[in-house]
Amino acid sequence: MLRHVGFVDLPAHAGSGGFDHAAVQTATGRVYVAHTANDAVDVIDLVSQKHVGSISGLAAVAGALVTEGPAPALVFTSNRGEDTVGIFHPDAPDVVEKVKVGSRPNGLAYDPGRGRLLVAHVGDAAVPGSRTVSVIDVASRRPVADLPVAGRTRWAVFDPTAAVFHVNIMDPPQIVVVAAGDPISIRRVVAIPHAGPHGLDIDVERRRLYCACDAGVLVEVDADTGAIVATEAIAGVPDVVFFNPALRRLYVAIGEPGVIEVFDTAPLRRHETVTTEAGAHTLAFDPQRNLVLAFLPASHRAAVYRDGAQ
Repeated sequence: MLRHVGFVDLPAHAGSGGFDHAAVQTATGRVYVAHTANDAVDVIDLVSQKHVGSISGLAAVAGALVTEGPAPALVFTSNRGEDTVGIFHPDAPDVVEKVKVGSRPNGLAYDPGRGRLLVAHVGDAAVPGSRTVSVIDVASRRPVADLPVAGRTRWAVFDPTAAVFHVNIMDPPQIVVVAAGDPISIRRVVAIPHAGPHGLDIDVERRRLYCACDAGVLVEVDADTGAIVATEAIAGVPDVVFFNPALRRLYVAIGEPGVIEVFDTAPLRRHETVTTEAGAHTLAFDPQRNLVLAFLPASHRAAVYRDGAQ
């Protein structure tokens, strides 16, 4: 069960937009959350449960992603307001390198073995060819591929077993599977039978994708074949989802009415529903400490929950 253990106060909104995607550096317990309203990424220390700083100058930042592993960590940001990706080291957050990418970058996924970052672009329906996914070689800070897709992108995840990126497309509803190795290419397209694929995460071990759709449906997909395995109704239009591999649970953020829906995944079934705050559509998850954070736009703070096996 999710047990509420505290709140973390965050800076008030300077403009519109609230919070968006967040990522956790598990080694340090630092959380990096896109504070879109402030053109900034806020940093939370989970050990002290305090806001410890903000990285500014990231126009309309939509997402954050943190690398893990033996190599020095990096934080990536998708800066939708200036068509760039930001790259910085957690120990030097004031030095942000920016790489020019496509139109309105959104979803991010990282292949640590090849050092490649996938950037999924929202694009502009009025501009032909603006809806693409790009792959950036992080070492050289250069794009190595740009692939057109059928519609507006949502979130993306990397699958290390199959060496592919999975990218949600809003309309037509589908998951695009992009080969991470050379040649970088679209391997296949998986049709999703429900409108608006939005949040996406993967159970690498069981080979399952979890795709939360605007139609109010959670879809379980075989990551290797694209077959629909199961579906469950959810309480409204979702956004961010995170999979907990230790407990085999999925957390789904739904901004209206403002809840986290928790699902067991083997088999897929609702475990509980936790009330957060109206508009709270985004989460962070720390698998090392088993903590879930819900970002609350009305009160500009993060609610912290600890999950248990019961």
